[in-house]
Amino acid sequence: MSSDPVFPVLRHGDYFTRPSIDELVYKDEASKPPLGQGLNKPAEVTLMLNLSVLPEPSALGEVLKCQTRKQGARFVSFNHSSGRWKFEVDHFSRFGLVDEEEEDVVMDEVVVRQPIAEVRDPPANGHELELSRSLPAHLGLDPAKMHEMRMTMFSNEECDEDMEDGFPSEQRYFSSEKMNVDSPNSSAKGSRLRSLSPLHGSSLKVSRRPGVIGRREPQALLENSVNSSEHGPSSHGILMSGQNKGFPMRMTKVDGFKLPSDQETPVAGNIYSNCVVDAALFMGRSFRVGWGPNGILVHSGSLVNRPGTGLSSVIHIEKVAGDKVVRDEKNKVKEELTDLCFSDLLDLHRRLHHEYLETESDLFKLKLQKVVASRFVLPEICRSYIDIIERQLEVSDLSMSSRVLLMHQVTVWELIRVLFSERATGNQLEPTGDEDQEGMILDKKEGSVAIDLEALPLVRRADFSNWLQDSVCHRVQGEAGSLNDARYLEHIILLLTGRQLDTATEVAASRGDVRLSILLSQAGGSMLNRSDLAQQLDLWKTNGLDFDYIEEDRLKIYELLSGNVQGALVDSSIDWKRYLGLIMWYQLSPDASLDIIIHSYHQLLGEGKVPYPVPVYIDEGPLDESLQWSPGDRFDISFYLMLLHANQDENFGMLKTMFSAFSSSYDPLDYHMIWHQCSILEAIGAFSSNDLHVLDLSFVYQLLCLGKCHWAIYVILHMPHLDDAPYIHEKLIREILSQYCESWSKDETQRVYIAELGIPAEWMHEALALYNEYYGDQQSALANYILCGNWKKTHTIFMTSIAHSLFLSSKHQEIWDITSSLEDHKSEIADWELGAGIYIDFFILRNSMREESTMDDPDQLEKKNESCSTFFGRLNDSLIVWGSKLPVEARACFSKMAEELCELLMNSPGEGLAPDLYMGCFQTMLNAPVPDDHRSSYLQEAVSVFTDILCRD
Repeated sequence: MSSDPVFPVLRHGDYFTRPSIDELVYKDEASKPPLGQGLNKPAEVTLMLNLSVLPEPSALGEVLKCQTRKQGARFVSFNHSSGRWKFEVDHFSRFGLVDEEEEDVVMDEVVVRQPIAEVRDPPANGHELELSRSLPAHLGLDPAKMHEMRMTMFSNEECDEDMEDGFPSEQRYFSSEKMNVDSPNSSAKGSRLRSLSPLHGSSLKVSRRPGVIGRREPQALLENSVNSSEHGPSSHGILMSGQNKGFPMRMTKVDGFKLPSDQETPVAGNIYSNCVVDAALFMGRSFRVGWGPNGILVHSGSLVNRPGTGLSSVIHIEKVAGDKVVRDEKNKVKEELTDLCFSDLLDLHRRLHHEYLETESDLFKLKLQKVVASRFVLPEICRSYIDIIERQLEVSDLSMSSRVLLMHQVTVWELIRVLFSERATGNQLEPTGDEDQEGMILDKKEGSVAIDLEALPLVRRADFSNWLQDSVCHRVQGEAGSLNDARYLEHIILLLTGRQLDTATEVAASRGDVRLSILLSQAGGSMLNRSDLAQQLDLWKTNGLDFDYIEEDRLKIYELLSGNVQGALVDSSIDWKRYLGLIMWYQLSPDASLDIIIHSYHQLLGEGKVPYPVPVYIDEGPLDESLQWSPGDRFDISFYLMLLHANQDENFGMLKTMFSAFSSSYDPLDYHMIWHQCSILEAIGAFSSNDLHVLDLSFVYQLLCLGKCHWAIYVILHMPHLDDAPYIHEKLIREILSQYCESWSKDETQRVYIAELGIPAEWMHEALALYNEYYGDQQSALANYILCGNWKKTHTIFMTSIAHSLFLSSKHQEIWDITSSLEDHKSEIADWELGAGIYIDFFILRNSMREESTMDDPDQLEKKNESCSTFFGRLNDSLIVWGSKLPVEARACFSKMAEELCELLMNSPGEGLAPDLYMGCFQTMLNAPVPDDHRSSYLQEAVSVFTDILCRD
């Protein structure tokens, strides 16, 4: 075959459904070779279109390119003058000009007709051809039935009226012309077509009037693998359901819209505008933001931890990791860290002294727990927490940011000890060890020397000063290491910011600056020395001393030693802890209480004169990921602790912000350490609050993400009891047991610990029952439902899944044991008499009939007949009540019961009994739910007995 085959010219003005190259090349479809062999291989196809009457031939070029691409071919060229259309195909298949309804506008202007030999006769039913191309046909429905339903719901007059209103006269003429063209008596020369404008043609409707055949839909090109002989009669359309499996699927990616962060929106200016945006703002009820399993968050808007990216309708599916704290620098989970961060810390918390509050929930009781600790043993508690953190620092492959946070936690626990612990006075003995802490294993230390009561504030102030020095020591040494020896005055200033007075004095003396070294040795001393130094500076300024001859750093040192901290550091950048130390050491008096120091800094902070106490991950870093933060968002946990100590006699209104994750960690889901700090502070009476459930639940979620269900329940039991939500503990615990059943049920340690917490065993069995039922283990589900006392659900599973299998397996003793346990609670079970009660009554009735089978008593037969009749009626009623819930095996079980009883009834002795009693027994057996063959045998036996009775009479 040549590369440019010639095919019949398809003239403009003719109407066609779809010409087929296959049919022109191969007269016999069976002789068509496989794809790629013979003539059925890639070729270039040329079609000739007669465009002599087309108003704008150029409009067809773009249509042909589009349709060629959509139908899997490759466009080569189109000659407007000759009407020659060339395209390349991979194989000989079906082709055409259009394949979608959206091209009707252009194709109403260019319509091609199949040769008359290919036109089939219209069906006898005028609607068949129209309906075969309709939407119901594409959906796999019966078009004729759908048409009948439409005609039933809407009268013919209404349909005709609607279509006449929707079609102008030109459209009615166009539809009738198509009907004439498709008729077998029509010819190509006699056909007519009115030219319609594209705008008018786009609004045309398909005629539904009876007797009018709508325009045939053009068919697709690509269906080489589908043989028309495989899909029934040729009168059906190619696009019928099941025939488009060879068509390629086209998927379109919808990007949605995006708005920049500075775009005005309905939520602009709101405090939540930079948070995750509710997708319902864009999509209404068609989409909801929500959490999926394993920390999957589906939402639209700003990405997690990346606020300020603007609004959008793009849907994001993110994995929110709740286990960052146990990952190393390679982002791998380390089991050693998991134990240290969670199990070891919580085990330490569990060994502390607890108070218990017993609450009742329906028939069950819960023991809520609360840690109670003495401030005298607080140093030992803090030391124990620090030991665990130091073991975490020994773990290899920790990231730098993780080490910074761990070292910061060490300083936080030290600060808690400094601010909130108590020392023994002269009239008190300081308890050491675990005398007041039942079950807590702490190393005992020798008791410290008793201190005078009036000296306690000064001792706390000194401890706080030492804590500040230790906290900023690494920063002072780091900055001093970058200075050269010639800048010794700047070095001295750095040493003063860390109150390293001995080193500063040695540096000045080594440089021969003896007077400065003497002043440095007295730094932070009496207020008189500071006053003298300040007067000297004022005297120099008053007398007009030329300060150009004095080093600028020396003047800063003088200003600092005189107590003018703001003047000394006016152009210097310093962190908030060192600035607080400068105010404490050089500005305020040496006997100023710690509360006054903290309030003074807080007041200066409100005036914007001191550095903001930013969290440690912003103050020191480095971080593995960037964060957007602005002053005023939150303080560091250390400064919150200072404010809590300074306001200990007043209501502290910053608890929620203080115990948020961001106050101590850049991970918004990490609450593992701050929960312990909150618990210990509340245990020693530093504050009291019933409004920190967010902290508890956040820590619970973090534990659940790691599979620590038993510890999550432990945390829930430490949530305070609320009168307005008395059942919150029960609800949370039962949800955890149900949702994470697979986790705790397979871990014997967790199961034992949950039981030790006093969680009712019924709740655990209920969760296990749901879990077993979900995975199809009906036998285990039944056992757990019995143990949890859910008799209604037990009865349902027994009837629909268990009873018939046991009965057909002749495990009658197991059925008896189960039904006996259910019988004690039958008042709680609906339809007991038509459910499990049937099995109990069957066993009783069968045994009684067997025992009485040897007795030749007409009264006994009558009683058996009545009992069987009543029992068979219950079987029939049970089948009606349970309906489709009963499987086929359960119905077979009922039939087997009826067969056994019928057999016992037939074998009962009855010589010389009344014929009516015999026939009554047969009537009872005919009403039994047995198969038809058994019922036929009963009927034949009844006829035989009746005949025998007649013969004897």
